[in-house]
This record gives sequence, structure tokens and C-alpha cells, in this order.
Amino acid sequence: TLEGHTNDVVSVTFSPDGRLLASGSHDEMIKLWDLTTGELHQPLKGHTQEVNSVAFSPDGRLLASGSRDKMIKLWDLKTGQLQQTLEGHANWVQSVVFSPDGRLLASCSNNGDIRLWDVATGELQRTLEGHTIWVKSVTFSPDGRFLASVFAGKTIKLWDLTTGELHQTLKCHTSMVRSVVISPDSRLLATRFYGNTIKLWDLTTGEL
Repeated sequence: TLEGHTNDVVSVTFSPDGRLLASGSHDEMIKLWDLTTGELHQPLKGHTQEVNSVAFSPDGRLLASGSRDKMIKLWDLKTGQLQQTLEGHANWVQSVVFSPDGRLLASCSNNGDIRLWDVATGELQRTLEGHTIWVKSVTFSPDGRFLASVFAGKTIKLWDLTTGELHQTLKCHTSMVRSVVISPDSRLLATRFYGNTIKLWDLTTGEL
């Protein structure tokens, strides 16, 4: 049991090498845990409101965090120092995720915008427009071709990252979507709902 946060923990993720666990909390803190010893490796402090999402870069060198303070922060894990702050969202940042090659960072917020950032420069590369309100989470396909976004609980949009255009809209009328994940071969999308339902979708055709 890893103890140390003083409020709800809302995001956890393993480092690519499995040595560290990062946790983001409503106490405005990010904590890095050494899984060999179970001890706190490093606290990262800089957000001024709740931390909603944390994500390691594929090479394990960076940690991204998104917060209700509308900021995204990139942390250098070798030094423990803040590398840069990405600004532009007009509402809470709900989710952050690195692309499989580590070159892009995707983020989404409560006002419906999805942004793609250049990790090396911190510059905004593209804004994906089509959602009107709250986007809960985003995830890349392993081949880097698509981005899936969960919108207002019951709709999933698939974006073609080559063109920046909307590829498919998947409507899940029965219940609220809790999470999505794309298979390693990038052929299937799995959606988990409140209750006991999982749905599998063909990523190319959008068929259930």
C-alpha cells in the first residue's frame, strides 16, 4: 500500500520500464513511487489545482500532467525539474497522453477541445474540432494513425492524425463510457461502460 496523498487519487500510471508508479491527486500533487522499495521516489509540485491525469513518455524520460488549473506540465524525470508548461486550454484538462513515438502529446478539456502538442518544442501543432462539450479522455492507436476521444459520456470520435479530420463517430446510446483502449494491432477499439458491458468496435469501419 502506497500512502502519502492527502486527497483523492484520480490517475495512476506505470513507467515503461516498470520501476516507477506516478500518481496524480486532488491534493494538487504528483508523486513518483519506487516500486522496488515501495518508497516515495519524488514529489512533483507545481499545479495550483487538482491533477486529473499523468502519463509517462514512451522512453520514460518525461512525465506529463494535466490539471484543473488548465495547465499541462512536462517534467524531466532525471532531474525532477519542470521542463515546460503548455498553456491554451480554456477549461480543466481532463486527460493527457503521449503518442507511441513520443513526439506528440494529446490533451483534452471540459470545453470540448482536443490539442496536439509538439513535445520537443512545446508548440501547439493542431486542434481537433468537433466536440461541443466535455471530452473525458483521449488515447492513441499503437500505430499512431488514430486518436480516440470520449465525448460527453456516450460518444466516441476517431480522428485520422494524418489529415486531422474526423474518421468515425461511434454512438453508445445505452450507457456512459468509462474508458477506451485500442488493441496492439490497432484493429479493434474496446469500450467499457458503467455496469457490466464491454463493446468491441472495428477501428477501420466503425462497426460494432
